[in-house]
Amino acid sequence: MLQTQPEKPTGLNEDSNFTEDKGKITNYRWVICALLFFATTINYIDRQVIGLLKPTLEVQFNWSEVDYGNIVMIFAGCYALGYVIFGNFIDKIGTKMGYSISVVVWSIAAILHAAVKSTFGFGVVRGLLGLAEAGNFPAAVKAVAEWFPKKERALATGIFNSGTSIGAVAAPLLVPWLLSAYGWQEAFIITGAIGFIWLVFWWLLYEIPSRHKKVSPQELAYINSDVDPADAQNTGKIKWSRLLGIKQTWVFIVGKVLTDPIWWFFLFWLPSYFATTFNLDLSKPSIHLAIVYSATTLGSIGGGYLSSFLIKRGWPILKARKTTLLIVAFAVLPIMLAQQAPNIWVAVGIISLAAAAHQAWSANIFTIVSDIIPRRAVSSVVGIGGMAGSIGSTLFPLLVGSLLEYYKTAGNIGAGYNILFIICGCAYFLAWFIIQLLTARMKPVEL
Repeated sequence: MLQTQPEKPTGLNEDSNFTEDKGKITNYRWVICALLFFATTINYIDRQVIGLLKPTLEVQFNWSEVDYGNIVMIFAGCYALGYVIFGNFIDKIGTKMGYSISVVVWSIAAILHAAVKSTFGFGVVRGLLGLAEAGNFPAAVKAVAEWFPKKERALATGIFNSGTSIGAVAAPLLVPWLLSAYGWQEAFIITGAIGFIWLVFWWLLYEIPSRHKKVSPQELAYINSDVDPADAQNTGKIKWSRLLGIKQTWVFIVGKVLTDPIWWFFLFWLPSYFATTFNLDLSKPSIHLAIVYSATTLGSIGGGYLSSFLIKRGWPILKARKTTLLIVAFAVLPIMLAQQAPNIWVAVGIISLAAAAHQAWSANIFTIVSDIIPRRAVSSVVGIGGMAGSIGSTLFPLLVGSLLEYYKTAGNIGAGYNILFIICGCAYFLAWFIIQLLTARMKPVEL
């Protein structure tokens, strides 16, 4: 049996500067965290470009809200399929090669957006982009499980997950400038090429801890300080049918399927929301969107820090994660009042809080996987849960697009956004309640 909640590492202090043997502990694991952060940043820049170019592209290609919703749905559907493929694939071939293949394919797909000539063409390249971008989180979460002890994983996950926020901040500043200076095709080409630069550093700097020359024996001992010996020795692969039969996998599935669609709504429809509700000019760099997505950086790192802090104070691991998730659910609630905001800055404040809370949720729900699932199955479980979240994200744009088109035709698009914000406010409490039921009597995983 594998213990899912070791309270204290054996033989190691809480401080990451501890050395069990004489000599100084290295901190190379944070270099790996930085690589994961930059990959995630690039991932989100590439996926968000189309949302920022939407006003230009809908004129160029005569898109309706339903057309755009269908394109987002294709991306989300292929993203779900990509989780299925890459989650299992990365567990089989390893983090380094699996991540590399994901980045190469999604960068090519991002560049190909510049070559398409029709709405159908956008659907095709969007699908390829979604398929490949799905490899980011299974690879990154597995890398964190390989490189960090449990008490640091939420913080490390929060840091790399904040790349989603930085990407979302950088895109509203970068893409409008590229659009005005060069054109929409060049915006896709330039942003898509960034992934190849990251790939050089990944191949130069990454290897698993036990084989990395820059990792001291002390740091390696610290990384493995709370790993169950049975998990460390057993490297056999686990079938998905067995993973689906345990409650631990369903904790992650529920946490993703009910909240991922909300984040995708923030990514793909917030620019349009501010444009239609407050006449925000998306052809210029947007400080309003930059503030919203900057707040999510604080949420991601802060959410990871909070549960890690509680664990270091002696809280059981799972209790610390669930308490943080509950605090996050309360923080999302004010978004139900966003449509009543008297001006754009009040709306920015309310939505910033909700978006930051989502990223705090994301940092902890990803970390829960490595807390309660054996290392050798982490990427597969992230793939399963990510697929479920992406299926929800595939279906949600159908509702969003249809709802907004209906109220837009009726001359009251704000009513559509009001319904969507209420859904956003309720989703996290529902997810937390189900997770609480699943984990009330959770036992160690038996595989």
